Amino acid sequence: MTVTMPERDEPTGSLVRPYAVTRGRTRPKLEIALEALVETTVRGRSGIRGSQGGSEHQYIAAMCDGGRVQSLAEIAARMQLPLGVARVIVADMATDGLVAVYEPTSLEDETDAVGTELLERVLSGLRRL
Repeated sequence: MTVTMPERDEPTGSLVRPYAVTRGRTRPKLEIALEALVETTVRGRSGIRGSQGGSEHQYIAAMCDGGRVQSLAEIAARMQLPLGVARVIVADMATDGLVAVYEPTSLEDETDAVGTELLERVLSGLRRL
């Protein structure tokens, strides 16, 4: 399913080769997890319409704006781009302050006793069903 945004009729995947979108780069400036959540920042809302970034930047900014936080995987799927390409674009946008990236928290963190306790209660409740 292709999501149509007002700024653009089609996602990048059907118009431009992925390597052209990232100018041949395959490594992102930041490591971003597949399930990391992306949200457009205030700077992204105001600065994306100028000369900064291309149509991919505008599409991602529109997709992740107004409380509609999207995961990196969702962005790649909706734009019909390989995950690596979407990761490079989102990392560029995060570096420029156009989007905020919220990395998932690790369950291995022992200081998160509240989270562990919650998961144990959920598991216990599921067992009772």
